[in-house]
Amino acid sequence: MHNLRRKFDSVVRPRGTVFYGWWIVLGTSGIQLLAGSLWMQSYGAYAVLLQEDFGWSKTLVAGAFALTRVESGILGPFQGWLCDRFGPRVVLHSGTLMFGIGFMLFSQVQSVLAFYLTFALIAVGSSLGGFATLMVSIVNWFDRHRAKAVALSQTGYSLGGLCVPIVVFALEGFGWRATAFASGIIVICVGLPLAQIVRHRPESYGQTPDGTPPPSTKPSDVDMSRRAIDFSPAQAIRTRAFWLTSIGHALALLTVSAVMVHLFTHLTINLDYSFRQAGFVVALMTGCQMVGQLLGGYLGDRFDKRLLCCLCMLGHATGLALVAYAENPLMVVGFALFHGLGWGTRGPLMVALRADYFGASSFGTIMGISSLIIMIGMSSGAIIAGVLADVFGDFKIAFTLFAFSSVVGSVCFFFAKRPAHPDHETPSPVTGASINEESIPIDRPKAQSDLHLAQDGRDVGSG
Repeated sequence: MHNLRRKFDSVVRPRGTVFYGWWIVLGTSGIQLLAGSLWMQSYGAYAVLLQEDFGWSKTLVAGAFALTRVESGILGPFQGWLCDRFGPRVVLHSGTLMFGIGFMLFSQVQSVLAFYLTFALIAVGSSLGGFATLMVSIVNWFDRHRAKAVALSQTGYSLGGLCVPIVVFALEGFGWRATAFASGIIVICVGLPLAQIVRHRPESYGQTPDGTPPPSTKPSDVDMSRRAIDFSPAQAIRTRAFWLTSIGHALALLTVSAVMVHLFTHLTINLDYSFRQAGFVVALMTGCQMVGQLLGGYLGDRFDKRLLCCLCMLGHATGLALVAYAENPLMVVGFALFHGLGWGTRGPLMVALRADYFGASSFGTIMGISSLIIMIGMSSGAIIAGVLADVFGDFKIAFTLFAFSSVVGSVCFFFAKRPAHPDHETPSPVTGASINEESIPIDRPKAQSDLHLAQDGRDVGSG
C-alpha cells in the first residue's frame, strides 16, 4: 500500500501538490463529456427522429454529418496553427459559443438548407471547442504520462456515451427541438467555465511537462532542449509515419462515423430493437469504450503504441462483422465489446503516438494537417453506409466493407514506425521515458497559485 501511494504521488503530486496538468485533464474531460453526450454519440437518435418528422432519406441525414466532418477537416490546419500560436483557451471560448448557439438554431430548423447550415455552425463550434484543441494542451503538459493523461481526458467522451439514454428519454419526453435548445444552453453555461481551466504550455508558469524536470535543470532549459528535437510541420509530412498513421486513423474513423450515425437506425429498423433498447446498446458500447480508454492509457505508457493500434483495428473489424450479421442479442453485445474496447483503447494512442513521433511544439499544426486526411474517413463512412443501405435495404454490405477496411488500417499502423529526425541520427523526439521516474528536482517550484500570474502581472495562459 505504501508503494502504491508513493507511485501515485510521484505521478499526480510530484512536487507535493497536485500537478496542474491533472486539473487540465479534469477540465478537458468535462468538455468532452458535453460533446459526447449532447452531440456526437446522440446524433444517431436525432437522425431517427429527423427522418420520421421530415421524411428525409438516410443518405440526406448522413450527408449533413459528412459535410460537417469535411468542414472540420479543412479547418484543421488553421485551427492547429491558432492553437500553437495563441494557445488553446481562446480557441475553446470561441468554439464553445458557436457550438451552443448552433444547437439553439438547430432546434428551429424547418428545411434541408437550414438543417445543413446549422449543422455547419455546430461542426465548426464543436471542432474549435473540442478534441483537437484540447489535445494541444494535454500533449504540452505531459510527456512520460501522456497516454494516461489523454486517456483520462477522453473518458469524458465515454461518460457522455453512458448519458445517451438520458438524452433519449429527453427526446422522447420533450421532443428533439426542446432537447436541442436546452443542450445549447448547457454547452455555454458549463463549457465556458471548464475552458477557463485549460492552459497552453507549462513553461509559461515555471513548470515542466509531468511536473518533474531532470535534476538541476531549469524549466526554460528543459523547454529549449525538448523543442530543439521536435519536428516542424514540413519535416513531419515528409515522413512515412505521418502518412501511414493518418491513413490508419482515417480508416478507423470510417468505421466510427458509420456507427455513430447509423447504429440506431440499424438496431431499430433492421434488428427490430426499441428506441430505448438501442440507447442501452450505445451505452454499453461507450461503457466498453471508457474501459478501453483507461486500458489504452495504462498500456500506452508501457508498450509499443503502434502495435496496440494494430490490435485495436482488428477489434473494430470483429465488432463490425458481428453487428452486420447479428442474429441474436449476444452478437450485438459482442459488437459493443469489441468495437467499444477497440475504439476506446485506440483513442488516446492516436494522440500520444503522434506526440511521441513528432514532439509537442507544433503538435496542433501537425494534427491539423493530418486532419485533412482523417476527414476523408470521418466524412465518407456515414454517407457510404447510408447510400449502400438505401440501395440494398440494410447495412450488411456497408459494415462488412468497413470491417475489411479496418484490417487494412491495422496493416498501416504496423508499418508506421518511429521516424528519424532529419537533424539527428537517432529517432526523435526523445521522450521523458528515459528520465528516472523518481527524479526529484532541485529547483524550488512555483506555487500553484502562481499559475495565474505572469512575470509582468498578466495571464500568460489566456490561450
